[in-house]
Amino acid sequence: MSRPLWAVLVSAGTLVATLAVPPLPARAEHSGPERRALAAALDQLVADGFPAAVAYGRVDDRRWQVAAGVADRITGARARPDDRFRIASNTKAFVSTVLLQLVGEGRLTLDDPVERWLPGVVRGNGNDGSTITVRQLLNHTSGIWDPTGQRSFWAPYLDEHDWDRVIPPRTVIAAAMAHRPDFAPGTSWGYSNTNYLLAGLVIEAVTGRGAANEVRRRIIGPLGLSQTSFPVGDPEIHGRHLHGYDLTGRDVTTFSPSYDWTAGAMISTTADLARFHRALFGGRLLAPAQQRELETVVPMDDSPAGYGYGLGVQRMTVPCATGPTPAWMTDGGGPGFTSIAVTSPDDSRQLVLAGNVYDIDRDVRGQVPVPASGGALAALQSVLCADDVR
Repeated sequence: MSRPLWAVLVSAGTLVATLAVPPLPARAEHSGPERRALAAALDQLVADGFPAAVAYGRVDDRRWQVAAGVADRITGARARPDDRFRIASNTKAFVSTVLLQLVGEGRLTLDDPVERWLPGVVRGNGNDGSTITVRQLLNHTSGIWDPTGQRSFWAPYLDEHDWDRVIPPRTVIAAAMAHRPDFAPGTSWGYSNTNYLLAGLVIEAVTGRGAANEVRRRIIGPLGLSQTSFPVGDPEIHGRHLHGYDLTGRDVTTFSPSYDWTAGAMISTTADLARFHRALFGGRLLAPAQQRELETVVPMDDSPAGYGYGLGVQRMTVPCATGPTPAWMTDGGGPGFTSIAVTSPDDSRQLVLAGNVYDIDRDVRGQVPVPASGGALAALQSVLCADDVR
């Protein structure tokens, strides 16, 4: 994804150690008006061009999972609510959480210069790691250029159809260093996957262990996210999953995650993402000081009112009948898959929604990479708007 998914949805015309995570009661499966409204929203997404859409909704202790459409256009297999999909940039919240845990342990600070942990890595053509902080990587105010926003970067996949081509993260970082920064550190905001590749290297420098292993050890394992994985080079999605497509209908499910790594390589389900969100925004993964850092936002360029970017998470507003309703969001858009996870500030309402279309070729050309549909907004309103659904 070369930009936050909210921008994609706006342009498509759809959106103006074991941790104690309390299980939801057994009676939680819900069949009320919110579920019916969410199911109707998914039907609309499918009618508008997504082969499938899956979602998880929760209001207090009532939860529901729904699916519409087909997971595989060749076999006609129906989508199921627990189908896996690539979560793309939702990965960033996992990575920022690990770094914030390390900050809480006193092993680094958010104001450490990148040069301290990655000597000589951010250097050349106006790039200077001594003037960029870890915080600026996590909130995208570093100014570091993102080569994945260029179509030439994707040529091995899009033109040569070399879907399992491995592009190591350090190769992506080196390409970024060959380009001048977009702006001086701290003077503006610009979404860059390079920031989170560097963040992954910082995790490794601090811990002496692989970044993916740290995510598994600190979050995936303790939270019991049994359907969540962090592949590094494997281009396949294993187990029951949605197939992903571009807007021409080409199946792009098999796709090397190597280039995306700590910027977006993870695979999950709507229920697992909801469990992670519930733990994160419920304050169960971070100490209070680090929770405040996570949720301290900076303005995003061209963002609607009420939006801001924290440390791997976004603040947004949902247009409800009673007025704009605030929420926390992570999202992801990458070859074949689009997803969004939204949680109310009081952690009482959640929506996780995924569709199996994202056309990276159109995205990097500055065109809308998903089918135009009002279904995404309808899904958000069905769960986040307390008085809109009867």
